[in-house]
Amino acid sequence: MPILNREERLKNMNSANLTHLIYTSVASPQLDASDLKQILQVARSNNSQSSVTGMLLYISNSFFQILEGDEATLIDLFKIISADPRHVNVTMIIQEPIAERAFGDWTMGFSEVAPSELEEVEGLSDFFQKGDSLTNLQPGRAKKLLSAFAKGRWRARLDGAAK
Repeated sequence: MPILNREERLKNMNSANLTHLIYTSVASPQLDASDLKQILQVARSNNSQSSVTGMLLYISNSFFQILEGDEATLIDLFKIISADPRHVNVTMIIQEPIAERAFGDWTMGFSEVAPSELEEVEGLSDFFQKGDSLTNLQPGRAKKLLSAFAKGRWRARLDGAAK
């Protein structure tokens, strides 16, 4: 069987099992910038091999992540993510089939976002003004955040997203 390059694997993955999984979590108190860098390096390498794409937002010690790929692969990956001690309160918000990838060019895009920036996103301002945690984010608002990011908000300052 021939070895497929990343683009060929992604093309093959845009099939009936293409899914996105969105979750939030709270960073452990001891998590620091070097830990974030390590998380991204490992995720980008592993995701590339598994044809997983997505993005990670870091907001006030909380994570909001979207993963895209084969459903079974994402379920297995989420089990590993959920057991990682570098974060707690891992909460899956959405797992559903998708027609196409929103982040197909990125093994893992990353951006650190200030809560005040989220207040500018239509449909999210009241949520963040109340100081709610991302772990309380409901599916509808999660999709608004996904849409804001997919349409270009915060992309200009992505850290190594194309890696």
